[in-house]
Amino acid sequence: MRPGLDPVDLCDLTIHELHDRLARREVRAQELLQAVQERIRRVEGIVHAYVTQTLESAEVEAAAIDAHLARGEPLPPLAGIPVALKDIFCTEGVRTTCGSRILHPYVPPYDATVVARLKAQGVILLGKLNMDEFAMGSSTETSAFGVTRNPWNPEYIPGGSSGGSAAAVAAGECIASVGTDTGGSIRQPAACCGVVGLKPTYGRVSRYGMIAFASSLDQGGPITRDVTDAALVLQAIAGHDPLDFTSIPADVPDYVAALTGDARGVRIGLPREYFLEGLDPEVARAVREAVRVLEGLGATIAETSLPHTDYALAAYYIIAPAEASSNLARYDGVRYGHRGGPGALRQMYMRTRQEGFGSEVKRRIMLGTYALSAGYYEAYYRKAQQVRTLVRQDFEEAFRRFDVLATPTMPTPPFKLGEKLQDPLQMYLSDVYTIPVNLAGIPGLVLPCGFSADGLPIGLQLIGRPLDEATLLRVGHAFEQATDYHRRRPPLATGG
Repeated sequence: MRPGLDPVDLCDLTIHELHDRLARREVRAQELLQAVQERIRRVEGIVHAYVTQTLESAEVEAAAIDAHLARGEPLPPLAGIPVALKDIFCTEGVRTTCGSRILHPYVPPYDATVVARLKAQGVILLGKLNMDEFAMGSSTETSAFGVTRNPWNPEYIPGGSSGGSAAAVAAGECIASVGTDTGGSIRQPAACCGVVGLKPTYGRVSRYGMIAFASSLDQGGPITRDVTDAALVLQAIAGHDPLDFTSIPADVPDYVAALTGDARGVRIGLPREYFLEGLDPEVARAVREAVRVLEGLGATIAETSLPHTDYALAAYYIIAPAEASSNLARYDGVRYGHRGGPGALRQMYMRTRQEGFGSEVKRRIMLGTYALSAGYYEAYYRKAQQVRTLVRQDFEEAFRRFDVLATPTMPTPPFKLGEKLQDPLQMYLSDVYTIPVNLAGIPGLVLPCGFSADGLPIGLQLIGRPLDEATLLRVGHAFEQATDYHRRRPPLATGG
């Protein structure tokens, strides 16, 4: 390590800060990896962000980056950066569990497109991160591999389902991560852990090799320390993929160039349905103060309405379980994953799924199967899809007047582990402000905007037009330039 460089401090820098240091040869990729490895050894026993670590192969990758540096070759923006992945992305030769016992032994023979694109950038892959089983949860308590804890206070949830991905970034156990968002699973844990999370437009990032929960809702995206890093990661993973039939054949703009630090002239709408009864006063104050900051930066603010918001949660919990019921039918013990003992075929199927799936996954499979069953499809699934159309039309109407919508991310600050685990309805309500974005297929950006009286992070959600991630990143970056929330680190990470 170069004199004057604290190996622990490196863990708390951003991608763009570390890229500059690597490019100037002030630090080597192996030194950066060593710093992150030391942080993992120090805090992982408390946070439990990882399911699988790939530190040996990471050392080989870091040495290769250092060889490029020694030859004076230019590095891509993400080269040499230690990154980890939600354990929902297939990784060639590395176990991929989706947080479930049913996939405990599964080692994919190929990389997801997101993984392949990151590898092409030269990232250092540290491993796979904990998550709610099959991405079904809001607290990372349904994982078959134990709970993940919030680095700001280990007695509290890190959010879910990408809780391991957000906690690892917040704790400095990786510099950035990639998660997935079906109903808020990037944005909600980002808010809980005080980091930045971006759910791109549906189809902006390939779903090939990303294990499916609800195929019309799932979308991968970055979890990072600041908005600039989110733009860099999105730049790397976005773009059309012929292997994914839902991938949008649209050009990918230069997201970093959009980060002007200027919010002047941006029209921001505040949906009144997101600020009604049920919103914690601390969250309301932090979000409204963040909006005032944006107004001070030259944005114009006005109230608007999304009248079908009240129906979005119910529609989601018909559509998502229905799609899950169909997608999870493939886990039968025949082709891959766990197999439930000998016996006749039907008994083997039953044992496999009984032993392999946790209670939340079973609950959603049953809900979805019921909604799709004969005599109920029209009453439930079809009706939910009609509500989905109305929700999307609400956003379309709002975006005739506004460039961005600003809302809370969660109704409350992070809650304690176990507090809502036995009350599924209360757990589902944690995603009431994020779910409409998935139903509409539009992008949403979350960034830290304050803290509760207990010292827990609060997140601001910015919602944008389809394929207009650039405007969200521009507004979020402008907010960051006027505040310091993105620079704060949890006591666990700093040794406090």
